[in-house]
Amino acid sequence: MMPALLKGRLLFPDKFLLLLVILATLYRRSLSGSLSLGASIICARIPGLSSKQREMCVAYPDLMAAIGSGVSLGLAECQTQFRLHRWNCSATRRPDTFGHVVIVGSREAAYTYAVTSAGVTYAITSACSRGNISNCGCEMYRPRMRHRGLPAHSGVVPPDEAAEVPSNNWKWGGCSVDIGFAMKYARKFLDAREIEGDARSLMNLHNNKAGRKMVKTLLQTECKCHGVSGSCTMKTCWRTLPPFKVIGDALMKKYHKARGVSAVTIPSSTSRSLKSYSSPSLPSLSLSSPTPSPKTTSSNLQLALLKRSGRSTMQRPRRAELVYLEPSPNYCERDLNLGSLGTVGRHCNRTSRGMDGCDLMCCGRGYNTHQISRAWQCRCKFHWCCYVQCDTCSERIEVYTCK
Repeated sequence: MMPALLKGRLLFPDKFLLLLVILATLYRRSLSGSLSLGASIICARIPGLSSKQREMCVAYPDLMAAIGSGVSLGLAECQTQFRLHRWNCSATRRPDTFGHVVIVGSREAAYTYAVTSAGVTYAITSACSRGNISNCGCEMYRPRMRHRGLPAHSGVVPPDEAAEVPSNNWKWGGCSVDIGFAMKYARKFLDAREIEGDARSLMNLHNNKAGRKMVKTLLQTECKCHGVSGSCTMKTCWRTLPPFKVIGDALMKKYHKARGVSAVTIPSSTSRSLKSYSSPSLPSLSLSSPTPSPKTTSSNLQLALLKRSGRSTMQRPRRAELVYLEPSPNYCERDLNLGSLGTVGRHCNRTSRGMDGCDLMCCGRGYNTHQISRAWQCRCKFHWCCYVQCDTCSERIEVYTCK
């Protein structure tokens, strides 16, 4: 499920998000069999869901509101990260459908899918911690010891965080987030759309997984001290979510280091591992065919990093890497077939040499200068008793938009 877009703005349709909230509310208030009928009616009104997603909507109604919020969370972060780029996380879909947000299998598509997957994982985890979803809550199990003698956790404990917690006089406690539950159901829901088994589906599945993995990797450790008179003779520690911006920033770094891949058909009669496969014997690459050929199924189609000079074997991308199939368009001109709205009318910074500067943002077409007036309240004073009086200040400023 992916949100729709309108006039260059990413949207998770508010009316459908409202339906999901209503569905979750009905679930929490109802213990009768009438819920199943209500869920079926509401889920049937959400367009663009695959059959498996619709089944999940009916079976797990309390989960759906979190999924909808997670999609909105991820795409709002995408807009924030790309607000100064030519492509500002926009596309051209109707506001009542779901599907591929970015048509081209580019770096931008890789980031969009990863951050959306991370947003859904994050929102489900948060909803579990608040008790809004049945069958999940605090993480209950404690894996084996690792990381400098500290009790391990389902999340990865970075060495710098582990060093902050003493190895003695502390224990896991509190309410650690149930990241395992969130990753499981984020995968089941978002991956359910990728049923074609072609190169683009493999790309989307890989980036979905990278987004989920990033949430798990960036879990933070929080501790509470116990002791007499404020001393810290004992600590209780638990794992919690970081601000979502931390995850968005980390995925943006992955975006800049994204790896180009192609889809490689591994004959079923040979090993399915790419490590033992040398390039001279590789079959032809299939980049974006809508459906696999009869001899090419999702079970023997794999992603491989584009070959570099001097490397004779094909390699798989790492699970944490973002991958893309096609180079990004320049996004200068409006081309709906490429998912580009162009940069005409976009605001730019006349003095910046970065991507938001008028030279780069406007693709050399030049820019228009506009004089506008801005007013705001200033020199506010509190008078006894009891009101605040402000003056009105104004100024004329210049703004610049691309031709």
